[in-house]
Amino acid sequence: MRALALGLCLLAVPAIAAEPAIVVGSKRFTESYIVAEIVTQTAARAGAQATHKPGLGNTAIVVQALEQGAIDVYPEYTGTIAREILGTDDRLDIAGLNARLAPRGLQAGVPLGFQDGYALGVRRDLAEREGLRRISDLAGKASLRFGLSHEFIGRKDGWPGLAAAYGLNAAPRGLDHGLAYEALAAGEVDVIDLYTTDAKIARYGVVVLEDDRKYFPRYDAVLLYRTAVASEHPQAWRAIEGLAGRIDEKRMIALNARAELEGRDFATVAREFLGGDAGRGRTLASALFAPDSLRLLGQHVALVVASVVLAIAVGIPLGIFAARHARMGQAVLLVAGLVQTIPSLALLAILIPLTGTIGLWPAVIALFLYALLPIVRNTHAGISGVRPAMREAGLALGFDRRDVLRYVELPLAWPTILAGVKTAAVINVGTATIAAFIGAGGFGERIAQGLALNDNTMLLAGALPAAALALVVHIGFEWMEGTSSARRARGEHPSR
Repeated sequence: MRALALGLCLLAVPAIAAEPAIVVGSKRFTESYIVAEIVTQTAARAGAQATHKPGLGNTAIVVQALEQGAIDVYPEYTGTIAREILGTDDRLDIAGLNARLAPRGLQAGVPLGFQDGYALGVRRDLAEREGLRRISDLAGKASLRFGLSHEFIGRKDGWPGLAAAYGLNAAPRGLDHGLAYEALAAGEVDVIDLYTTDAKIARYGVVVLEDDRKYFPRYDAVLLYRTAVASEHPQAWRAIEGLAGRIDEKRMIALNARAELEGRDFATVAREFLGGDAGRGRTLASALFAPDSLRLLGQHVALVVASVVLAIAVGIPLGIFAARHARMGQAVLLVAGLVQTIPSLALLAILIPLTGTIGLWPAVIALFLYALLPIVRNTHAGISGVRPAMREAGLALGFDRRDVLRYVELPLAWPTILAGVKTAAVINVGTATIAAFIGAGGFGERIAQGLALNDNTMLLAGALPAAALALVVHIGFEWMEGTSSARRARGEHPSR
């Protein structure tokens, strides 16, 4: 077991040690992915080592990552910076934004040349039937069903302020932006929030309602970055600044369409924009065996290995303690069980400020906590299940309590302990997919992109390798259990 743990840790080292020079972040929607890829590839073409941490979640998480230095730059919008990040209703230009961002070590710049604002949209048939042309027309339409993205529902410049400005009393349903247009077309909702450069507006014939009370500010696309990044990477930053004004609204809609409607991956869309090889359309086979497959596999394995090894190191002693001390042991089992009830994304959100970073460490800690329960519980059950007569026999042979644990209790409890480790490892293979939502990588990156695009091919390209990896882990532990049984039959210590 010690040899196995050492080997697994060595496998995890490369993924943990990798430290990119310039890191570009993005939020979890199509346009942010594409622009971030354009920035990343631009920096790489200028000779910098650059990497993209995709789909980091909502504005608060990405800004926190930026302030903590986990990322260096990401695409943002002037209205979001003013309303959501700075918390002001003032209509500020870039100079005004930078004056308020400066104390936080941040700066906005490189205006890309297009605006992508918030708006509300409805189906064309509903708009014609109900006479809906402006947002104010929604007031008093109590039967309308609102399906709004989760971030929009909670944003300062989102639903609360919009509802107050227009006197809207609806109770919106939270809906992922990647699924909103399909839900609208299927008649499951009547009103959605949208981005004005969404390619699906034209595809689904959505009527964009006029913001007749001018509630929304301008959302000019810019880059939000750490002030120090320009001096840290001068050559790459000069190349990135060359993107200013290169993407107008029509071009951005076309780029979004390439991803959302034509099935191109984000890196390919960015490469096309920068004048590279257009490549071929995405198929399941090409998505499964894309160039990033080995990177994602390494990251996924590293997350599972690191978290399970830590859980073994902590969980087995805790399980032994719980078996030896009945009252306190129940408290240990209770705490381990309560951790399992915390939703994974909520746990990650809690761990980000506690660890002061995004990516690997909060993900590993979260997975470690989820792996504890089966290991602690099975160790407790295995040790508790050893008959007292076996312990007494060991003591009669002159063993002390430590020797009884090593040569009597652990060998007898080993099958139960190993079953708990197997359960933890298999579960963590699946749970590790959520790590992609905070930039820790793994096959969850593909699942997050598939959700953003409502693309079943990308979803499968992430889910199938994760399922295959879980199967490999299961088979590996079955082999270990068989080997352990054979060693017990020969009278050997099974943990050697």
